[in-house]
Amino acid sequence: MAISDHYGREIDSESAFDVPVAWRGGAVSGCVATLATMLVILPIEPEMFSETIAGMYGLEGVMAVGVLAHVLHGTLFGLLFAGVLSDPGVVGITNWLWKTVLAGIIFGLSLAVMATGFVLPAWAQFVGLTDPPTMPYVTSTLLAWHVLYGAVLGVVFPFLENPDSVLRSVLGW
Repeated sequence: MAISDHYGREIDSESAFDVPVAWRGGAVSGCVATLATMLVILPIEPEMFSETIAGMYGLEGVMAVGVLAHVLHGTLFGLLFAGVLSDPGVVGITNWLWKTVLAGIIFGLSLAVMATGFVLPAWAQFVGLTDPPTMPYVTSTLLAWHVLYGAVLGVVFPFLENPDSVLRSVLGW
C-alpha cells in the first residue's frame, strides 16, 4: 500500500502507522524556535532564566544553566512536535504551511498551560526554589511567548524536511 509522508512523498507501507517521524526537523525547528523566543524574553525578563529555570536544576542564579536548559527543553519539545505530526490522523497538515503554523501555535499554547503552568511550579517547589511560581503559572505574557515559539516552530519545521513541497504550496506552483 502506498501512503504519503509529511511532504506528500509516496512511500510503500503496510500500514498508515509506518509514516516516519521527522526527528531532524523537529529538533532543529524546536531549537530555532527556542532561540527566537529567548531573543524576546532575555531583555525583558532575564531572571526567568537565571533564577527560575536554573533553579529547577539546583543552580539558582546561574544564567548559563538557565539558558542551556531552556534551549534543551525547547529542542526536546520540537522532537515531541515532530512525533505528534507523524500521527497518521494529522500527518497531512504538514502539506500546508499555514496549517503547520497553526499546529505549532496550538502546540505552544499547550506547552504554556501544561509544562509551564503546572509542571514548572511543581518542579520548582519540589527542588526547593527560593521563590517558586504559583500554580497554575499562566500569564498573558507567558502565553504570548509560547505563541511565538509555536509559530516559529510551525514555520521552520516543514522547510527542513522538504522545502520544495512547502514552497510550492505557499507560492501555488
